[in-house]
Amino acid sequence: MSVNKEDRVFVAKLLRSVRIGNCGVREALMQYPRDTDDESLIAVYHALIHYEADEDLRRRDALYREEQDDYIESLSYILEKGEDLPQNIIDNYKKYYDTVPILHKKDIRGFLKSFFKILNIGRKKDK
Repeated sequence: MSVNKEDRVFVAKLLRSVRIGNCGVREALMQYPRDTDDESLIAVYHALIHYEADEDLRRRDALYREEQDDYIESLSYILEKGEDLPQNIIDNYKKYYDTVPILHKKDIRGFLKSFFKILNIGRKKDK
């Protein structure tokens, strides 16, 4: 796993921008570092997807909204310092890794990664 502190700081800023409403989740995901293998950034990518998926629940439940906003903010503080997320957070999102791919670079390697990802949909991995 390669760690790029600049990418972590950039993602921390994206998280804060989403958190305060200056940027939508989809816009943040489109700006996300491509082809990262940094487990902390991959976990945060999935946290953002869950944040967007829970938008309706956040609107109806102020306590849930506050807890989720605090969680996103805490992730941003960790990344801003260039630190790894706690392993339990990373492990919690691993079950989603195969279903939501991180965007790939717009080159032949990125195309091939996306293409082979599509071919593997529905294939169960041996555990």
